[in-house]
Amino acid sequence: MMAEFLIEMRQISKQFPGVRALRDVDFSIKKGEIVCLLGENGAGKSTLMKILTGVYKQDCGSIYYEGEEIHLTGPRDAYERGINIIFQEFNLCSNLSAMENLFLGNENRTKEGFFSFTQTRKKAKELFEKLHIDIEPDIKVSQLNVARQQMVEIAKALAYDTKVLIMDEPTSALTSKEITTLFSIMRTLKERGVAIIFISHKLEEVLEVTDRIVVLRDGENCGNVITSDATKNQLVSLMVGREIHNFFTKRTQAPSDEILLEVKGICGNKIKKASFNIKKGEIVGFAGLVGSGRSALARLIIGAEKKSEGTILMDGKELIIRHPKDAIAAGIAYLPEDRKNMGLVLPMTVRENTTMCIHRKLQRLFGLISNKDEYDITDHYIDELKIKVFSREQIVETLSGGNQQKIVIAKALAVTPRLLILCEPTRGIDVGAKAEVHNIIATLADQDISIIVVSSELQEIFNLADRILVMHEGAITADIPIGEANQEVVMKAAIGAV
Repeated sequence: MMAEFLIEMRQISKQFPGVRALRDVDFSIKKGEIVCLLGENGAGKSTLMKILTGVYKQDCGSIYYEGEEIHLTGPRDAYERGINIIFQEFNLCSNLSAMENLFLGNENRTKEGFFSFTQTRKKAKELFEKLHIDIEPDIKVSQLNVARQQMVEIAKALAYDTKVLIMDEPTSALTSKEITTLFSIMRTLKERGVAIIFISHKLEEVLEVTDRIVVLRDGENCGNVITSDATKNQLVSLMVGREIHNFFTKRTQAPSDEILLEVKGICGNKIKKASFNIKKGEIVGFAGLVGSGRSALARLIIGAEKKSEGTILMDGKELIIRHPKDAIAAGIAYLPEDRKNMGLVLPMTVRENTTMCIHRKLQRLFGLISNKDEYDITDHYIDELKIKVFSREQIVETLSGGNQQKIVIAKALAVTPRLLILCEPTRGIDVGAKAEVHNIIATLADQDISIIVVSSELQEIFNLADRILVMHEGAITADIPIGEANQEVVMKAAIGAV
C-alpha cells in the first residue's frame, strides 16, 4: 500500500542548552505538494528542517519516508534520499565559479579522473537556460550580487535528483520578474512530483504559490490550513498569537527643512554623477531594480568603495571619507544587506557585536575598554530593540534571523549616528519583527536622525519614506515626494522610461 505522505515527521522535539526549540511537532508533505512552513523567527522552522536534512538529530519523535521510518545519520544521508535544502544564508564558495558550485562534491570528470571543464560548463549552461537564469557558468560567485547568488543556490539544489526541496526564504533578494520565474519553476517541479517545503515571511507569496500552510509558534504546532481557505490576517494571528493591525508605522512628525547631507556629482563603481540631499529627520527611500546601483551608491557614501569624483557635504562642510571608519567618525552608520558576511561576526557574542565599532569611545585609562559602559550599552539596545536573548554573552549565530538583524541595527545605533543607511533592513525576517523594525526606523527619524532605506520591497518604501530616489543603470532618474509616488511612476523611472 502506497503511503499517503512522502515525508511525515511525528512528535519531533529538540532542546538546546537553555532553549527548547521544538516540542511534539508534526509535519507532513505529499509528492507534488507545495507546503509553506510559517512562523516568526525563532519559532523552530529552521531547527525542524535541519532535523529533516540530517544536520541535527531530534531528541525524540520519528521521521517516515514513503511510509517507512528512517534514521538520518547526517546531511549526506538526507541528500542521497533526495532531500535537498536551499538555506536562507547562502552556502556557496565565493572563490569558485558558478558552475563549480553547482556540482561541488559531484564533479564531472574525464575517464582519467580529471575535472572536466567542458562537460561541467555545458551542463551548467543547460541548467541555467532551463531555469531562465542569465549567468555565465564560469563567473566567480564573488562577482555576483545577492540576487544572482540566490539563483545559483536554487540551480545548485535542482542540479541533483531532488524529491523533497526545502526553500528557506528563496525570494528575499529577487526581483518581481525573478520571483515569477521561480514560481514557474516550482509549479513545474510540482507537476513532476517533487515535494516543496516553502519557508517565507512574504504572506502574499505564500498565498499565491502554496497548497497548504503549517504554522509554528514557540516551537509548537499552532495551525494547519489549506491555502485557498487562508487569509493574511488569520496567518498573522496564528504566527504571533495576536493581531497586527499596522504593518508599517507612520511618522509622528514631519522632517526638518534643514539639509543634513548633500551629495554632489559622485561617481564610481557604475555610479554616474549622482546628486541628492537629505534633510534632518527625513527618511529617503532608494528604489530601483537589482543592479541599478542603489547599494553601490550607499557604499560610495560610507567609503566602502572609492569614488572617482564628486563631493559629500554634511552641514554644508565637505567630508573626506576614504574608509568606513571615517564615515563612523562623521556620524554615518551603515547596515549592509548581507548581515551574515558583512554585518556580524557570527561566532562572537551579542555584546562584542554591538560594541565593535565604538571601542575608541569606550576606552578609559591606559586605553582599556570600560566593561561597565560596554555592558550598559548592550543591555540598553537589547531592551530598546526587544532583542530576544538569554544573555548579552549569547553567541550571535545561535539567534534567529530577526534577532540577528536587530543586533546589526544595535551596532549601527551604538555609533549614535546622525545619518543611518539601511540596506534591505527587513530581509528575511518575519512580519512581527518587520513591524518592530519599521517602528524603530520611524522613531529614529522622529528623533531627527536622517535615514536612507534601500529596499527591494516597493511597498516598504512607500510606507516608510518621505521621499523616493529611483535609480537606473547607476543614475538617479527620479526624485519623487511620497505624496506623488505610485508603483507606475516608480517603475517607469526604474526602467529608465522617463
